[in-house]
Amino acid sequence: MSKIFNVAIIGVGIGRSHIVEGYLPNGDKFKVVALCDLNQERMGTVADEFGIERRVTDFDDVLAMDDIDIIDVCTPPMLHHPMVMAALKAGKHVICEKPLVGSLAQVDEVMAQEKISKGKLMPVFQYRFGDGIEQAKAIIDAGLAGKAYTGTVETFWRRDADYYAVPWRGKWATELGGVLMGHAIHPHDLFTYLMGDISQVFGRVATRVNPIEVEDTISASLVMKSGALASLTATLGAADDTTRIRLAFENVTFESDHAAYNPGEKLWKIQPRNDETKAKIDALLANWKHVPSRFQTQMERFHAALIGAAPLPVTSTDSRRSLELVTAFYHSSATGEDVVLPLGPGHSLYESWVPAQFRTA
Repeated sequence: MSKIFNVAIIGVGIGRSHIVEGYLPNGDKFKVVALCDLNQERMGTVADEFGIERRVTDFDDVLAMDDIDIIDVCTPPMLHHPMVMAALKAGKHVICEKPLVGSLAQVDEVMAQEKISKGKLMPVFQYRFGDGIEQAKAIIDAGLAGKAYTGTVETFWRRDADYYAVPWRGKWATELGGVLMGHAIHPHDLFTYLMGDISQVFGRVATRVNPIEVEDTISASLVMKSGALASLTATLGAADDTTRIRLAFENVTFESDHAAYNPGEKLWKIQPRNDETKAKIDALLANWKHVPSRFQTQMERFHAALIGAAPLPVTSTDSRRSLELVTAFYHSSATGEDVVLPLGPGHSLYESWVPAQFRTA
C-alpha cells in the first residue's frame, strides 16, 4: 500500500475544488484532515460536507500540527509568499495555487528556501493535465512536430461587476495583478509548456472593461528562444469564456479545445502536414492511456514525486517562468520597449511590478 499523506487546506474557496477533483479521486494517496479559513461559516459547510473535523482560523495552528504532511495554500494571492515560506521552514510539503508569489524577488526567495527545506513545493497549474494537452506534448517531445514556427493564445473570458464584489479582487495590493495573474496565467503556462522559453516580449496592458485598479485587457508579441514568433491576447470583456491555443510547427499544427477552464481534457485538433508525420503520430498515440484532467492527475503525480517515483509535475521554475512573463508585460507596457529575458535582480521590476502607490508597507 502506498503512503497516505495528511493534508491541511488553507482557504476553502478553490480549496473545495482541490478536495473534489484532486484528493477524493486519490483517496488512497491523500487524506484531508484539517481546514483553515477566516470565514468560519464557509469553512464549516465544507468541513461538514467532507467530514473534516479539524477547523481552525489561525495558520500558525496548522504549522504546529505534527501530523500534517502537506499544506495546500488556496488563499488570495497576497498571502501566498508568507504562507509558502512559513510552511517550507516548518518542514512541510507545500502545494500553492497560482500565482505562486507576487514578484521575481519573492519566487527566488522561495526557490532558495526550497533547496534547504525538507518538504517539496508544487505550484498549481492544473490545466496542464488531460488527454488533449498531453497528446500534443507527447508529439512535440517525441520530435515529430519539428521546428516551431508560430503560435497564438487567446484568453477571452467574461468578468462582470459581481466577480469584483469579492473584496480582494481587482486590487493591486491583494490580487497582485489582473487578467495576467488570475486568468491568462493558465493558457500562457500551457503555451510555454509546449513551445519552450521566451526570448523577447513586447506587451501592452489596459483596463477597459471594469472600473478596477488592475488590467483586464492585454496583448503581446513574442520571440521564442527557438526563433518562433507568437502573440498573446486576453480580455475579461468577452461575451462568454473561451480559451484558444493554436501552434504551428514544421510538421504539424495543433489547436486546443476551446474550453476555458479545462482546455486539456478533450482531444485537440492535430493536423499533420504530410502522410509520413501522420503515420508516426498515429503510431505514437495508438495505445494511448487516458489521462484524467486538472487536479486529479496533478495530485496523483505529486504523490509519485513525494514517494520518489517521479519528478514533480509542476515546479517553482515553471512558476518563475510564468512570473517573468508577467514582469516583462508590465515593464514593456510602461516603457514601450522590448524586454529581453531572462530577468534577474538588476531589473527595475524585480522586487515588485505593483505600482508604488498601491504597495503595502
